[in-house]
Amino acid sequence: MAEHFINALPTERDVLVIGAGTMGRGIAQVAAAAGHRVIWRDSNAVALDEAIGKIRSDLEKRIARGKATRDELEAICARLIASTEQTPLDRVGLVIEVIVERLDVKVAVLGQLAAQLPADAILATNTSSLSVTAIGGQLPCAERVVGMHFFNPATVLPLVEVVRGHATADGVVATVMATAKAWGKTPVLCRSTPGFIVNRVARPYYGEALRLLLEQAGSPATVDAILRESGGFKMGPCELMDLIGHDVNYAVTRSVFDAFNGDPRYQPSLVQRDLVDAGWLGRKSGRGFFSYAPDSAAPGPDESSVDASRLPRSVVIEGDLGPAAGLATLLHAHDEVTVSSKPGPGLIRIDGLALALSDGRTATQRSRDEGEPVVSLDLALDWRQCTRVALSLPLQLDSRKADGVVALFALLGKKVSLLADVPGMAVTRTVAMLANEAAEAVYHGIANADDVDAAMKLGVNYPLGPMAWGSRVGWLWVLQVLCHLQQAYREDRYRPSVWVQRTVQAIHSGEEALA
Repeated sequence: MAEHFINALPTERDVLVIGAGTMGRGIAQVAAAAGHRVIWRDSNAVALDEAIGKIRSDLEKRIARGKATRDELEAICARLIASTEQTPLDRVGLVIEVIVERLDVKVAVLGQLAAQLPADAILATNTSSLSVTAIGGQLPCAERVVGMHFFNPATVLPLVEVVRGHATADGVVATVMATAKAWGKTPVLCRSTPGFIVNRVARPYYGEALRLLLEQAGSPATVDAILRESGGFKMGPCELMDLIGHDVNYAVTRSVFDAFNGDPRYQPSLVQRDLVDAGWLGRKSGRGFFSYAPDSAAPGPDESSVDASRLPRSVVIEGDLGPAAGLATLLHAHDEVTVSSKPGPGLIRIDGLALALSDGRTATQRSRDEGEPVVSLDLALDWRQCTRVALSLPLQLDSRKADGVVALFALLGKKVSLLADVPGMAVTRTVAMLANEAAEAVYHGIANADDVDAAMKLGVNYPLGPMAWGSRVGWLWVLQVLCHLQQAYREDRYRPSVWVQRTVQAIHSGEEALA
């Protein structure tokens, strides 16, 4: 393969796109804009004509905004060839199928085409959930079969997951990686595995939020606000699932769960299944976690009221706060707060009341372990920039005794949301599980750490790649959170990856924390 295409697919070679849906339309436009003639097929000729019309319409809008020229529009549209069965395929160098997510249909279509194409033509599938290995395994040319998974809208989002099947030739992978780059995309390489990178590593973002709702930790609006305003995610998990569609999101989770032989890490949620059963699919049905009726108002998150008279008289930082060290810096920099520091176990005393970053235990369990009430504080991406913090109170504590904590955060410009006392709170458990899932993918050789991080930042707009996030908060902290979650729930869902355990053992060899 490499001897035919040393770098990217030459523009003299045609690209054959199968499917005129939204994704097929985007891929066809990207390939045509890169200079390839695109032979475009769909079983529905009307849909194909409409798709070409939509591309022209989209380009007209770009011209109106000064983002494209009339010559560019005409050149792109001239390269789009609505295909019939008689269209010659002798110049095709790359096929990208974007059809129904059924293994038998994809195999039948690609198998029929393989006999009509040049012997060096690459057969790419845009599947988001099916095994590239399984598709190739049913074709006589498995070495030429590869995954080329674009993200919607393909004309805008830069990520392309290039998926190597078990038999995919090295030259095919190299050509597709180079072609994606030539098309202005950012390719990441991964091995064929359920969910590839993004749909696998992202499962905890949805799964932990759904478990928080199951456990009545907070309302959907509250969970979303905490993940956005404290965790730094662009969209909260509940609003994101509403946007994706609960039927689609549930089906992907179900597919990954089944493909991993029922691994509890990917277990579908009864909360989401109820929404699907009720027909509350999100935006497209008018109702999901939230109502999208024209006259409906978006619900706000739960927030603690502030009693300014309860502003604490003393704040003492005891020891190293670890991932919450930025909060210590913020407190020291505030003129209206008198802060002192001394050695200790890594907590903040606010008029004597202990406040500690969540380590995966409930506040109630931690208070019992420490022999005094301890308020749990959820993780934040950036303590200076975040506009909200989340707290959980132990059952041993009268809620009014935490008024000083709330007043202190209000003074720092932070809103406060109280979560019910569940293990790991919201951001803490989510970040730990995302980092753990990413580490597992790296450990299993699915992709390297840089590609995992790039995929999650570019594919789902995470503020940090999960591997980088694990390094930032410290893998020891991640391991402690996971171990405490596993102890609390007594289930394998929260088992720490061997990669995480091994990394912590290498970095912290001999420390008491590992005892």
